[in-house]
Amino acid sequence: MAEQTPGEQAYDDGPVAALRRIAFLLERGREDTYKVKAFRGAAAAILPLGEEAVAAAVADGTIRRVEGVGPSTATVIEQAVRGQRPDRLARAEAEHGGPLVSGGEELHALLRGDLHSHSDWSDGGSPIEEMAFSAIELGREYQVLTDHSPRLKVARGLSAERLARQLDVVDAVNDHLAGSGFTLLKGIEVDILDDGSLDQGDDMLDRLDVRVASVHSKLKMEADAMTRRMVAAVRNPRVNVLGHCTGRLVTGGRGRRAESTFDAQAVFEACAETGTAVEINSRPERRDPPTRLLELARDLGCLFSIDSDAHAPGQLDFLAYGAERAEAAGIDPDRIVNTWPKQRLLEWARS
Repeated sequence: MAEQTPGEQAYDDGPVAALRRIAFLLERGREDTYKVKAFRGAAAAILPLGEEAVAAAVADGTIRRVEGVGPSTATVIEQAVRGQRPDRLARAEAEHGGPLVSGGEELHALLRGDLHSHSDWSDGGSPIEEMAFSAIELGREYQVLTDHSPRLKVARGLSAERLARQLDVVDAVNDHLAGSGFTLLKGIEVDILDDGSLDQGDDMLDRLDVRVASVHSKLKMEADAMTRRMVAAVRNPRVNVLGHCTGRLVTGGRGRRAESTFDAQAVFEACAETGTAVEINSRPERRDPPTRLLELARDLGCLFSIDSDAHAPGQLDFLAYGAERAEAAGIDPDRIVNTWPKQRLLEWARS
C-alpha cells in the first residue's frame, strides 16, 4: 500500500483544534510571532461560527471571506473539515513536536504545575483562558498567573485596580473549569525596587496565592547595593520565589545581557533561611541561574521552582529545559516546590 501524504491522513479533531495546535507548536519552536498570530487569530475567528457554519463555508467556498482567515489558515480549515490531517499541522509536528531537550524527562514528569506565566493583561500574547486551556492540555494540575507589577510600564504592568479586576477573571475561569482537576492560581511577578521593597501594596499581595519577585531595573547596580536589595526582598515574608536572579540573556532576539553582580552566597543563604524558592528560569534565552550559581544554591539547601516564564501558550512547555538543568545538577525533586501537590504548595506559599 502506498504511504499516505499528510493531507490524506485521517483527522477528526476539527479546524479550531488544528489551528490552535499549529500556533502552539510554532510558539514552542520560538517561531516569529506574526506566524503564530495568523493561526491563533483564525481559530478565534471561526470558533463563534460553530462547526456546521464552518463546514458550510468550506463546502460553498466562502471560508476565505471570513475576516481573520487567510490563504494558509483557510487551507488548514478546509483540510480539517474534510477529515484530512492538515499539511501545515503535519509539518509543524515534524519541525517542533519532538523533545525540546535530551535529559530531565523523569523530573519533568514529576512537575505538577508552573509558578511563573504571563497573559495579554501585561506583556503576554494570549488571553488568560487560552493559557489555562493550554496548561490543562499539557497535563498540569495548576498554573500560576504572574503578570507584571505597575512599575514595569514597558510590559503594561498591572496597577492595583487592574490586578483586582484580573483576580475576578481568574475566579471566573476557575468556575468554568470546575471539575477539570486543574486550578489557575492567583499570582504576580512583582518588581524588586531599588531598596528591596516590592512594587505592589501588601493588601493586594495578601490576596494572591503565589508571589514571584524579580529585578527588572538597574541591573548593573553596584554589587553591594544589589545584594542588599535582593536580600531585603527575599526576607519579605510575602515573597515566595526569587525570579531569574541574575537577569542575564544568553541568546535570542533581545540580544545578550551580562549577569547582575551580587553576593550570591548571601542571597541564597537568605533564601534557604526563609524558605524562598530560587527560580530555575526555563526560557532558553535566560538559563538563569547559571550552572555555578544553581549548584551553589543547591549546596546551601535552597528550595527551587522550575518555571517556564511563558508569555504564550506554546512556551508553557519550556519546563523541559529547566527540568534537564535541575536533573543534571542533582537537585532532589522534593526540593522543587512545583513537584508538590497544590495543597502543599499553597501551605508553603502562605507560611
